[in-house]
Amino acid sequence: MQFVTYGINHKTAPIHIRENIVFNDDALPAALTSLTQHPSVIEAVILSTCNRTEIYCYIDNDSDNIISPWLHQFHQQTENTLDQFLYHHQGDDAINHLFRVACGLDSMVLGEPQILGQIKTAYSHALNHGSLKKVLGRLFQHAFTVAKQVRTDTAIGSSPVSVAFAAVSLAKQIFSKLSDSTALLIGAGETIELAARHLRDNGIGRIIIANRTIERAHNLAMAVNGYAISLSEMPTHLPEADIVISSTASQLPILGKGAVERALKQRKRRPMFMVDVAVPRDIEPEVGNLEDVYLYCVDDLHDIIDENLQSRREAAQQAEEIINTQAEHFMAWIRTQDAVPVITAIRERAESDSECLVNKAKKQLKQGLPAEQVISELARTLTKKLLHEPSRQLRQSGLDTDNNLIEAARSLFNIKD
Repeated sequence: MQFVTYGINHKTAPIHIRENIVFNDDALPAALTSLTQHPSVIEAVILSTCNRTEIYCYIDNDSDNIISPWLHQFHQQTENTLDQFLYHHQGDDAINHLFRVACGLDSMVLGEPQILGQIKTAYSHALNHGSLKKVLGRLFQHAFTVAKQVRTDTAIGSSPVSVAFAAVSLAKQIFSKLSDSTALLIGAGETIELAARHLRDNGIGRIIIANRTIERAHNLAMAVNGYAISLSEMPTHLPEADIVISSTASQLPILGKGAVERALKQRKRRPMFMVDVAVPRDIEPEVGNLEDVYLYCVDDLHDIIDENLQSRREAAQQAEEIINTQAEHFMAWIRTQDAVPVITAIRERAESDSECLVNKAKKQLKQGLPAEQVISELARTLTKKLLHEPSRQLRQSGLDTDNNLIEAARSLFNIKD
C-alpha cells in the first residue's frame, strides 16, 4: 500500500486548463464514488479550489498509474492532454506535499491560511461520503496538527502580504480597538471586498460601502453587515469615518483636500487613517499634508508587503524543518501499522497453543495427577511450543550465514552481549 497525489495548480497550469478539471460540490460525490470503485483505490480525498485540484489516494502498491486516466475520463478530457500540467507524488513525497499545502507553503500567497480551511472541507466531504478511512484519515488529521504547529511556532502568518490585509493591519496599529471605529470603503472590487472581510473578521464597529453603482455596494454591504451608499452621499458620511480605504477605476481623484478638511473639522481633529490603493490615485496627494491624517498610497503598502514577504520566507524555512520532522513521525506510525497483522498472528498462535495446553492440564488434574507435576509440565511444554519455530529459524539463518535475522532476534528479545 502507498500514498499518491496527483495535482494541477497555479504554478503548473493556466486558469483555462485549471477550470476544466474543477470538482464543484455537486460533482464531488459522484467523483469520489467513481474513484473509490476502482479495486486498487482504498481511500481517496479530492481537494478542488480556484488555484488547485489535487487527488490524494491510498492505493495498492502496483496501481499508481490509474489516477491520471481516471481524471481525464471523469472530466471528458482527451487522453494525455493534462499530463504536461500534472504533478505526481508518492510515498514520503506525497505526505510531505500535503503538509506543505496545509501550511500554505505551496500557495500563490506564501503562508496564506485559507487553504487549510479548504483542506478541512475536502476532508469532511470525503469522510461523509465514506471514501476516507483509518489511514488517509490519520494522515489528514496529522496535516491539521502540523499546520497548527507551524502557525504557532513560526511567523509564517504574522505579516500581511496582500494590499487589503496590509491596510487593515496598519489600521489596527493606529486604532487599537477597531470595535469603536467606523470604516468607509470606496469601491466594490476585489481589493475592497478583501479589506471589508478583513475588517469584519477583526471586529470593526461599522462598515460603510460607497460605490458608483449602488447595487454592487449593497451586495458587498450585505455580505459584511455593512451599509451601502452612493458616491454622491460620501461627503455626508466622511466625518463618520475613522478609516478610509479607496480602490476605484476612476481616472480622476474622487476625494479632495477640501472635503477631508471639512470632515476633520466636524470630527474635532480626531485622526483619520486613509489608504489609497487605486492607480491613478483616488485621494489627492495633498490630503497627506493635513494634520491628523495618516495617508498611505499603494507604493507605501508594497514596501510593507515586500518586507513582510521576506519575513515569511524566513519563517517558511523553519516550517519546512517542522514538516520534514512530522512527515518522519507519520511514516513511523505507518510502519507500526505494517507490524499489526504480524503481532495479531503471533498472539493468535500463542493463545491457541496456550488454550490447548490448559485444557490438557485440566484433564490431568481431574485424573488425579499432582498439581505441581501438571503445572511444571504445562510451563515446559508451552515454552517449547512458543520457542520452537523461532529457534529453528535462527539455527537455519546461522547455517545460511544470515546475521540479519540473528541481530533482529537480539533486538526483539532485548538480549545483551
